[in-house]
Amino acid sequence: MSVKFKKLSSFNRGILFELLTDAYSFDRRYEQSSISDWQDCDNFFFDHLQIADKYAFITTVNDEPIGFVVWDPRNMPEYAEIGHNCIASKHKGNGYGKIQLQEAVNRISQNDVKKIIVTTNDDLNPAQRMYESVGFTMYQKRRNENSADFIEEFIDYVYFLLNVKVFTYILLKHKRLSQAVILWLKGWSLLSFHSKS
Repeated sequence: MSVKFKKLSSFNRGILFELLTDAYSFDRRYEQSSISDWQDCDNFFFDHLQIADKYAFITTVNDEPIGFVVWDPRNMPEYAEIGHNCIASKHKGNGYGKIQLQEAVNRISQNDVKKIIVTTNDDLNPAQRMYESVGFTMYQKRRNENSADFIEEFIDYVYFLLNVKVFTYILLKHKRLSQAVILWLKGWSLLSFHSKS
């Protein structure tokens, strides 16, 4: 299977809405409570393709769109926030969500950003496992204040990015510490290398 990440401008308006509707089809309450938000998301990105092609992508398998992820860069460098992201129902359980999320983290981390945040619902256990498997840490649980909504709690996750400039400064400033860290990294690389062979 050939997984590729493509610009939104390569697709027609409605693809984000279609993928979200399919991905959440396991529980129609999501569609009932989120349909206008999903449509707004699709409209925004297709009305602003220059933003879409920089802060979103569609994941394809053998040229079939199977998922997407979008993120909000407006609070960078403090943080970037991952918004909607999903995998179509028939492709769930094959690791594509993790591959897609890792690609988003890689793209976001190319900017000078301190952390990435994302929020999910308390009943979406596969999403929680996926975020944690990529390196996100649960930051907090929040009660949903919207009593008309069926979701009881939101879970906020955070992924801290190591600032290379700060790390280098610390290593140079603390020579003794830097020698220990370099030895540790060398040992870790050797262990990683040996465990792969």
